[in-house]
Amino acid sequence: MFVAAAIGLLVRMLIAANTSGPADVRFFQGFAKAVTVYGPVRIYEHPLPGLPVYNHPPLAGWMLLGLNEIAELGIPFGTLIRSPASIADFFCTLIVFEIVRRRRSLRTAVGCGIGVALSPVLIATSGYHGNTDAVAIAFALAAAYLLTDRRSPLSAGVAAALSISVKFIPVVVIPALFVVALRAGRPMFVRFTAGFTALVALVWGPVLVTVPKNLNENVLEYTGGAYRLWGLVRFADVLGLPEPFIAFLRGEGHFLFVLICVLVGVWLAWVRPGQLPGVVAVTMGLLLLLSTASGLQYLTWAAAAMFVIGFWEGVAYSCLLGWTAVLGYQGRSPVRWSETALQLGTAGWFLLAICLVRGIRRILADPPDGPPPSPAEPTSVTAPRTSHPFGSAVN
Repeated sequence: MFVAAAIGLLVRMLIAANTSGPADVRFFQGFAKAVTVYGPVRIYEHPLPGLPVYNHPPLAGWMLLGLNEIAELGIPFGTLIRSPASIADFFCTLIVFEIVRRRRSLRTAVGCGIGVALSPVLIATSGYHGNTDAVAIAFALAAAYLLTDRRSPLSAGVAAALSISVKFIPVVVIPALFVVALRAGRPMFVRFTAGFTALVALVWGPVLVTVPKNLNENVLEYTGGAYRLWGLVRFADVLGLPEPFIAFLRGEGHFLFVLICVLVGVWLAWVRPGQLPGVVAVTMGLLLLLSTASGLQYLTWAAAAMFVIGFWEGVAYSCLLGWTAVLGYQGRSPVRWSETALQLGTAGWFLLAICLVRGIRRILADPPDGPPPSPAEPTSVTAPRTSHPFGSAVN
């Protein structure tokens, strides 16, 4: 599996080194220069002429500061900015393999791991686009794996905090993580909370103390661009629904969809705590399904997650939405999709909905009778065996 992950990383880095990438590469370079002037904390309170809103959590600023220093050594910034996402996919390949290995056959786990490594969606978004979505997803899945499968609550708490510190989108899975930690007992909950709180205080604390209003406006309340290329907003636009309704979807309404994602994740985590990696996968996929913003890099949210749900779900999603991403990046602009890309995106939306239904059904089909055993651990001859893609839950 390490070889597959390494091949996937090599492919991504070759793309990053030999292409200029979309406008986001230039924007990130502008952000990096601004961070060197204003610092990772004060950047939120300064206008950045010629650049979009700096809507990235505090850890991203420190990352940009480091990448800018490395660029001074002569390495092109365009290659560097796509390295974190590409490296994150490398580790995500290994994480998904380990998650599936504990719940299904080794053959299925290998297939899912290779699927993540060679996913057209992830290759396009990480190797070419280079935003930080893949990094956040890798940390979110790592947190679920560490908490449920490795029984390492302190490390899981740190990973959970890192996930929302580089990109805020995994915030929808944080309540589910806390629910599982709570159900696992007081020691697990305390250690998970300690790891999460310590990292949040370290990374977010200086910004919350210094520029809380600017952080809230730029990051916490950010609703995405105004493009209508994906999902509910696109459907509302195509159906000719009133502009006030579409404005509501994109404004206050999007908080309702976020709440739905949180509630679904919390409910699944409560009834099937041992299936936490699958719960995280479903929650992130649901967030993409209900997203009122559009961006090709957002397709990353569900790419690795679909392989946690199932091999064929992952393959179907990666191929169909990968085709969408490739067409989108080959067009005039990633935010101006061709008619073919729009149609593929629509088909991908419905495919995602089907995969999520299948994922929820599989989670609920597993009995909450204990943690998934490690493949290295002997299993009692009286223990029931399961063919489901997720393991059994923790009491």
